[in-house]
Amino acid sequence: MSTTFDPSGPAQHDGVYGLPTSAEQARVVLVPVPWEPTTSYRKGTAGGPANILDASRQVDLFDLEYGRPYEAGLAMLPPDPEIVRLNLEACGLAQPIIDRGGALDSPALAQDLARVNELCDQLNRRVEELCDGWLERGKLVGVVGGDHASPFGLIKALARRHPGLGVLHVDAHADLRVAYEGFTFSHASILHNVHERVPEVAKIVQVGVRDLSEDEHLFSAGSARIETFYDRDLAERAFEGEPFARVAADIASRLPRDVYISFDIDGLEPSLCPGTGTPVPGGLSFRQACALLWAVVKSGRRILGFDLNEVSGNDPWDGIVGARVLYKLIGALLRTNA
Repeated sequence: MSTTFDPSGPAQHDGVYGLPTSAEQARVVLVPVPWEPTTSYRKGTAGGPANILDASRQVDLFDLEYGRPYEAGLAMLPPDPEIVRLNLEACGLAQPIIDRGGALDSPALAQDLARVNELCDQLNRRVEELCDGWLERGKLVGVVGGDHASPFGLIKALARRHPGLGVLHVDAHADLRVAYEGFTFSHASILHNVHERVPEVAKIVQVGVRDLSEDEHLFSAGSARIETFYDRDLAERAFEGEPFARVAADIASRLPRDVYISFDIDGLEPSLCPGTGTPVPGGLSFRQACALLWAVVKSGRRILGFDLNEVSGNDPWDGIVGARVLYKLIGALLRTNA
């Protein structure tokens, strides 16, 4: 850390949280994935990493729960030019398909759909390659999306290293669709793809889900590897007087020892993420989300990595909340890897 760096002063560096740390010096490396080709309602999540980066420079670095995460060294990489290129091409091809609700009977759109699926596959491989490189150097790695399709490569890379990994999935949506509008790697299919394509993931624990299709509900109910704490059920337990701390401890207890956290910002109350692509009434408060992370830490489990996704690039408030959720995720990651 630079001798001129003052953690209590205003940001004087352009790194994440105003830190002067390079990726080579950092213990935690954040991989931005500005990606949104299959976003099916409101666009903007490709700008999420930049919005979070900008807002992070206003976050106080001392944290009452996690102390001084910044001391470990935190760095966000610049956007990868290959990912930027893939996103640009895929967005141009995908939008007419989204506007029609699928390729339907159009041969031209069917051809474009096939190309978008190829580009999504390339994105997955590129993210896996980037994350693998930093994991090989002994770094702790997080992905900052981008839509929820963004982190598949990191999940795959970590699960390959740690068979039996569990995924804690915070989201308003189940994301268990086989495909959506024909897109195999849709943001609405990320957990289905993890379930079906990453067999090393032993358990998926979903929290806050309140908007899903009947097919997703049946798929979840039929899998021994998925356990869902629906928003409705969380609310019922609260109405009956159960403290959230006990609920959070219960959720943490269902996870294997090694945990990956996939945090969709729309898992929070919409007032905390008004610009996100598909907001849904209900959801966790900021303090409940923090309590859930703390419960995982207290349970003795080890967090191996995380993603934060679906933060809008169009709304400053989304960036402000996202930057603080990100700092909590980093704090929990470091605390369980001390």
